Amino acid sequence: MRNLILVAFIEPVSDGLVFPRDDWPLHITLVRFDVDLQVDGGVTSVEVKNDGGEGHGDDVAELIAGLIDQPVRAALGTVLTIGADAGFGRQESVPVSLVEPSRPLQELHESLVRTVAELPGRVPTPHHTLDNYRPHVSHHGAKRPRPGDVVVLDRVALVDMAPDGNHSVRRILHLWELTK
Repeated sequence: MRNLILVAFIEPVSDGLVFPRDDWPLHITLVRFDVDLQVDGGVTSVEVKNDGGEGHGDDVAELIAGLIDQPVRAALGTVLTIGADAGFGRQESVPVSLVEPSRPLQELHESLVRTVAELPGRVPTPHHTLDNYRPHVSHHGAKRPRPGDVVVLDRVALVDMAPDGNHSVRRILHLWELTK
């Protein structure tokens, strides 16, 4: 089972970027999911062709990217406003900045959830999806957006939560960027 996540980065990143699990670039989570999908030569089977390269040659990532390409591209350029601060997690101990309601962001989230729900696997936090989706940006020390900041949805990424089985890092497998 591969642990993957789709996010909208609000600070610069590059395709193939590897970063520590506790030092994410600022982002809005779109949907986290586990997938039990194997691809061999473009056909679902029992073997995965994965050269371990930084997002390139990973057939599973490319299959997923192809399935979600249209809704992701349609959402690129969406202007979002950062809202109030809040606390998430156990005892609301994780500081976050909420994202003001946005129809295009909600539609992107719903489209992605529908697509990954059709894959073999699961969304481990279904109670945080669809009508219960609360887009936010987790703070990382002093690194955080401020209420009223305007951000553009200009970088969406498929991220591996344990590339090559290493749970201490994350790797961007596929990056969509708004072209200027």
